[in-house]
Amino acid sequence: MTVPDLARFRLSTQRITGGHFSTPSAAVRWMGAVQAQDYQAALWGMGLRTRSATVYSVEQAIANKEIVRTWPMRGTLHFVPSEDVHSMLSYLAPRVVAGASTRYRQLGLDVTTFAKSKRIIVKALEGGSWMTRDTLYALLEKNGISCKGQRGIHIIGRLAHDGILCFGKRDGNQQSFVLLDEWIAQTRAQTREAWLTKFAFRYFRSHGPATVHDFAWWSGLSVGETREILESIKSKLVSETLGDRTYWFFNERETDIRGTLRAAFLPAFDEFLVGYTDRSAAIARRHANRMHPGGGILNPTVVVDGTIVATWKRAVKKEGVHVTVHVFDRLKKSQRNAIQEAAERYGRFVGKSVILQVRN
Repeated sequence: MTVPDLARFRLSTQRITGGHFSTPSAAVRWMGAVQAQDYQAALWGMGLRTRSATVYSVEQAIANKEIVRTWPMRGTLHFVPSEDVHSMLSYLAPRVVAGASTRYRQLGLDVTTFAKSKRIIVKALEGGSWMTRDTLYALLEKNGISCKGQRGIHIIGRLAHDGILCFGKRDGNQQSFVLLDEWIAQTRAQTREAWLTKFAFRYFRSHGPATVHDFAWWSGLSVGETREILESIKSKLVSETLGDRTYWFFNERETDIRGTLRAAFLPAFDEFLVGYTDRSAAIARRHANRMHPGGGILNPTVVVDGTIVATWKRAVKKEGVHVTVHVFDRLKKSQRNAIQEAAERYGRFVGKSVILQVRN
């Protein structure tokens, strides 16, 4: 396996190229989780891996409670399969909560504050009610709990980590919060070992080839625990060594890593990039700061045949969606044609014609 092969292989296992899924929920189930702090970007991240997907079909899967948006791991929003949400929160979120203890103290958030907030919010949402974030903040303020600074979002995030809250469906342009147990009923719990083993296998199947450190980063687990989990699933995986790193993956089918030149518009924070500690297989180091300018940002990018060749921005207007591509280096005609096809696919997803501009 060469470095370019590694990136092409990941495109295939992540189902950005090759066979796509029939539903958004099947795509999320395959991936294990899809990072989702940017809501619109996350919708496209799921749509990118789903046949004939539209914004409406992905949001319908959310409204139908097939997938759920919450904070299950790394303190970051993700879309996760509804049947996994309780287990993910039980087995991954406590590590996040423990890591946030210093920040809680800085904000003056203690056990009493969280308990009072929980009582107030649960009472308000019981019986299938929902509230937007601003409405929840106003409710807490009315009851003497300040939401100034970052206190409000940390209170909501902590209640989500504790399995009390999750996002429901959208109210216009506003995201709503609901009680998790009312939105998604708890299923029979698996043991921590059994669930983490399944979760790890799902990661290496969908994100592989990947390293132990990649999975530790992505899941938020310690490297030591990750190594123990890998030992239990090694017999189901294939490994290859590239340089001084060992990559693990599940080769269930003949993976198409070479052939027709393919391009894709990747959303911000797409799993093709955020799912690994080292992204150099997909992007030249001299261009890395254009993708990752700092401040926790991962810009939307264009990938062609496994290589990130550009960033892109969109502007939705009445006549269509204007997509501006900023390329890193001069493109071949075949690459430009592949990008045009990828832009048209994105247009079908958002239901608008695409006005494409390619700039150096």
